[in-house]
Amino acid sequence: MNESTAAGSGRAPAGHLWRIGRVAVPVLVLALGCVWWYARAGAPAAGPDATALPLVSVVVPALGEVAATVSLTGLISARNDLPIGVEGDGGRISAVLVEPGDHVHRGQVLARLNPLSAQSQVASAAASLDELKAGAATAEAEYARAARARDSFSVEEFERRRTAALTAQARVKAAEAQLAGARTLWERTTVVAPSSGIVLTRNAEVGQIATPASPPLFRLARDGALEMRGQVAEQDVPHLQVGQSAALRLDGVSRTYTGRVWQIGAIIDPVTRQGTVRIALAADDPNLRPGAFARADIMAGSSIGVILPQTAVLTDDAGSYALIVGDDARVERRAVTVAGARPDGLLVSSGLAGNERVVAIAGAFLRAGEPVRVAPAGGSAVAGRAGGTGQRVHGASAAVRVP
Repeated sequence: MNESTAAGSGRAPAGHLWRIGRVAVPVLVLALGCVWWYARAGAPAAGPDATALPLVSVVVPALGEVAATVSLTGLISARNDLPIGVEGDGGRISAVLVEPGDHVHRGQVLARLNPLSAQSQVASAAASLDELKAGAATAEAEYARAARARDSFSVEEFERRRTAALTAQARVKAAEAQLAGARTLWERTTVVAPSSGIVLTRNAEVGQIATPASPPLFRLARDGALEMRGQVAEQDVPHLQVGQSAALRLDGVSRTYTGRVWQIGAIIDPVTRQGTVRIALAADDPNLRPGAFARADIMAGSSIGVILPQTAVLTDDAGSYALIVGDDARVERRAVTVAGARPDGLLVSSGLAGNERVVAIAGAFLRAGEPVRVAPAGGSAVAGRAGGTGQRVHGASAAVRVP
């Protein structure tokens, strides 16, 4: 009994393995066949994408005279900003006679301080002067009498009277100077405009104590002259000259204002690599307010070149370049010189003859000598081959602006 059981248990594993093999072998053969068929079926599909030429969009700019403009932004400000405060000892403000925006003329009263203290000093100095004049007149009369009767007076008496007369005259002159100083202090209780212009700010209030150390009571734009101050890039500064015309625009104002460059900064900021430009404006419009943000285009003459989209000009360690599609439909690298930036692209002054087909966009995906297909005008192109995908771009064109 035990032997038969042991024998039966010894045959059972072999039977199970035989049945598993009958099922596993066909399944394995079927799996290998599927893998082989999938590999054969997928190979032809990858072939056309791998061998397709990239489709590129090109522009053909024309060489010609391009209007050279230098664009900048800045703030409107007074050309000469005059701070006006008090002189002398100061005092309490008793009246303010102007408001911001008022046009004033030279010598016009802007504010008055309480004059009582200054008036009392003038009266005291005037009284002292009158007293000293009377004493000087007496001393002068005694000296004159001694001079007429020279033999009747001793030398000592004659010299005493002459000295007394001279001393009295000197005291009169000192009193006159004190009176003039008191009157000057009295006049300084009136704050006047040192020049004609426009009142920009007013920091004076009735009852306020004003002293020479206080902040300015008023700020005045001399002669009402305004300007725009802006920063331009270092490479654009050599193209600017005093007297060049500028078109200025303000946010929210449809009108374009005309100005002229009247000063170009003498230095270039070592940090920002920019220079300062000041454009003179006529204060004939209330929208030209100091502190307003403005944009300006300075007409800096013209130059010969082409305008390319910014995406068509690439840069690497060797410098700036553009990619050209030659007659053999292959990409060619062409070194170019960028003379400046314009609102509609970059100005290229050398490197192009003006009749080349320049790759407009996605040139970084291409290599020199690579064959490409050119997209029709107004069509679209796909450039790039990373993983069989590309960047979709649209055809573009650039026109040269003729002044």
